[in-house]
This record gives sequence, C-alpha cells and structure tokens, in this order.
Amino acid sequence: MHMHKLEKIWITIGIVTLIAFLSTVGIQAFTSDHHKPPSDLTVIDPEKVQETAPFDEPGLKELGDNKYELIVVLQSFGFTPNDIQIPQGAEVTIKVTSIDVVHGFQIPGTNVNMMVTPGHINSMTYTFDEAGEFLILCNEYCGTGHHYMSAKLEVI
Repeated sequence: MHMHKLEKIWITIGIVTLIAFLSTVGIQAFTSDHHKPPSDLTVIDPEKVQETAPFDEPGLKELGDNKYELIVVLQSFGFTPNDIQIPQGAEVTIKVTSIDVVHGFQIPGTNVNMMVTPGHINSMTYTFDEAGEFLILCNEYCGTGHHYMSAKLEVI
C-alpha cells in the first residue's frame, strides 16, 4: 500500500504527540504527591461513633501554632457540628465519618471533597487562606431529606 508523503508526516506527528502527552501524564501521576485521594484506611464501628474518640466530641480543636483539627460526624440530613468558625490562614485537618449511610463532604470553592462511608474515617488537610462564608454540602444522595443537608463554615 502506498502512502503519500504528507500522510506519513501527519501520522508521525500524531504518534509523537500522543507519546509525549501520555508520557507527561504518566510521569506527573507517579511523581506528584498532590493527586492522592483522601484517606479511607482507618475503620470505626458505625454504631459506636458517638462513644469513640475523637468523634465523641465533634468540633474544631487547636493542635498547635495555626494548626487545627476539625472532627465532623455525618448522619441523616445533618452535620455535627453545623456551624463552624475557622481562623483565616489556618491549616485544618478534617476528619469525617458517617453513622448511617453513605454521605458526601464537599466545600464548594475549595478542593475539599470526600465520600464518607459508615465504618470508615476519612481525613484530609486544607489551608483556609481566604476569609468568608463557605457552605458544606452532602454531594452523595442519602435519602429523601438530602437537599436539606448542609452546614456553614466561616473563615474569620
């Protein structure tokens, strides 16, 4: 089969571009620490969440110099705590779990987004550099009252 010279050139350009693109994506995926999913390795008995530390006292706790830990329990159509205030510039480790069904924990406008399953503890760290009011949403359908499930986070 005879191929025209321009066809060979464009096929070569296409193959080289494809190899370069796949190599770039592959190298970035294996060398970057910023693309790790939130943890989901720690387990907890979902029936004893409110008796198990640290979920027996949900809320914001100061760990050190501008470092905080936010403990949140998700249950049918609500977050505990429901109103959260965080200092601007604080590095916050967010730990969440569910006591009943699969929920979502998302703060629109940030990269905070976790799927929360009963019996698992998810955590991630985020620095709140921008002051303002943020909405915490459940982005996984959890029942008939799902559209009411939200909380307020205020960065002061």
